[in-house]
Amino acid sequence: MIAENPRMPRLVLLPGLACDERLWEAQIPALPPSLEIHVSDVHMRHDRIEAMASALLDEHPGPLILCGASMGGMIAMEAARQAPERVIGLALLGTNARPETPEMVELRASAIELFERGEARDVIELNAGFAFHPVQAGDAALIRRYVDLVLDAGVAQLVRQNRALMERPDARPHLARLRCPTLVVCGDGDRLTPPDCSREIASLMPHAELVWIEDCGHMLTMEKPASVNAALGPWLARVAGGA
Repeated sequence: MIAENPRMPRLVLLPGLACDERLWEAQIPALPPSLEIHVSDVHMRHDRIEAMASALLDEHPGPLILCGASMGGMIAMEAARQAPERVIGLALLGTNARPETPEMVELRASAIELFERGEARDVIELNAGFAFHPVQAGDAALIRRYVDLVLDAGVAQLVRQNRALMERPDARPHLARLRCPTLVVCGDGDRLTPPDCSREIASLMPHAELVWIEDCGHMLTMEKPASVNAALGPWLARVAGGA
């Protein structure tokens, strides 16, 4: 995080499920230097997407550019619903505006039972490969980084955040009312948040730009950091300049 300056646009980075600032470690050095950068941890401190978004708005006054990955994108969309006049830009990476499906509610509930029985490592290691494109899924070091990142959050966070996702609101009804510039980024091989979810978001928002990252799965910032930076950096510079 750089020093706070009230004259600078404030960019808040929102990590995904059970992730922290390490999710953005390849992006932060490449972001426009004019931006005041914060990495939020509201997903670690609240039980519902709505409360996470409300806390984010309370903790970061003034105009905001919100950049969220996966669950972080859901928080960003909810913050824009709650305070559209304050959000001057949205970057949504590998996220989903839809409410949870009954099938995913059942899968998450089963995973929560395993987490609470002390089997979190087995569950995360077994499913880690699905978060990545097949090209990157064979990179043992990359998968290990991801597994360690998620497990470092701890069982209580895995349970709490999965429950928040199970109960998340439908973001789609309000997206058409948002007028801020929006960048929607998705891996073309995302198996956790399929590309149709990003297409839907972009189609609903009047000022959305949709960017595909080739040979990439759900963990865009870790899998294809250079490609993400190439899309995110210039877009942020334009939004910050326009602000």
